[in-house]
Amino acid sequence: MALSRRAREHAAEIRAHDWRDAPYRLDRAGHRREFDTKKSSQVLSPAEASRIKVNVMWVTAQGLGYEDPNFDVVEFARACGVDDLSEATLRYGIRRNLDGSYMEPGRVAEA
Repeated sequence: MALSRRAREHAAEIRAHDWRDAPYRLDRAGHRREFDTKKSSQVLSPAEASRIKVNVMWVTAQGLGYEDPNFDVVEFARACGVDDLSEATLRYGIRRNLDGSYMEPGRVAEA
């Protein structure tokens, strides 16, 4: 299944961004530390940066999946550069309604 143009564009931004100093500064879209004139001395470990990237991917996927009934979170995650988690884990990060559809963005799943 092919991702929509919108999903491909979101994935490209998430994949291209350097997440290593994300908690310590405001970065423009597609931030790359190697091009910084003022590099932050605070950086995350690769595992910490990966967790931020995965969470950004899931938040974006929630909105894209709600909007597109054919959206595939696994395909989107791979396009974002998230390739170290199982398909089951990737699907687990999405909130769904009882019928399997994506829950509306901003709506909290009931316990």
